[in-house]
Amino acid sequence: MIRWRLCATAVASRVKLFSSATLVVAVGAVAVIVAAQDPGAKRSVWEGVYSEDQARRGETQYGRNCQSCHGADLSGNPVDEIPALAWEGFLTQWNERSVKDLFDTVKRAMPKDNPGSLNQRAYVDVIAYLLQANKFPSGSRDLSLNPEALAQIVIEKARK
Repeated sequence: MIRWRLCATAVASRVKLFSSATLVVAVGAVAVIVAAQDPGAKRSVWEGVYSEDQARRGETQYGRNCQSCHGADLSGNPVDEIPALAWEGFLTQWNERSVKDLFDTVKRAMPKDNPGSLNQRAYVDVIAYLLQANKFPSGSRDLSLNPEALAQIVIEKARK
C-alpha cells in the first residue's frame, strides 16, 4: 500500500511538472506571436510591407485614376502644380511620415475630379504601387487596410 502511494505521488508530481512546462512553453509562444503582431511597433517601408500582387493591382488602379494627371512615369507636372509620386520629389515630401499619412492624403484629395471615390482596397493598392515605384522592396503580405497598422509604417528615404 505504501509503495502504491509513493508511485502515485511520483506520477502526480511528474504530471504537474509536465503541465507546468507545457504552460510555460505555450505562454512563451503566445508572447512571441503577440510581439510579432504588435501594432505599436514601428516598421519601415524597407521591410517589405506590400506584396508584388498588390503593387500590380495598384498599377492598374493608377493607370485608371491617376496617370492622366501624374503621368505614366509618376513625374507629375510642376507647371500645373501636380506633385511627382516617385523619386526625390516624393521622398522629400513623405520622408519620416507614415503610410497612413500618405493614405489619408490620397484618399481625401484623389482622384482630383472625384476625391474619395475609390474603395479603401484600391487606395491601399495604389500606395503599394507607389512604394514599388520608389524602389522599396516587396514582401509576402499585402499592405494592410487597418489604419493603425498603416500608422506604424514609416516612409524613409534611406534604409537605417
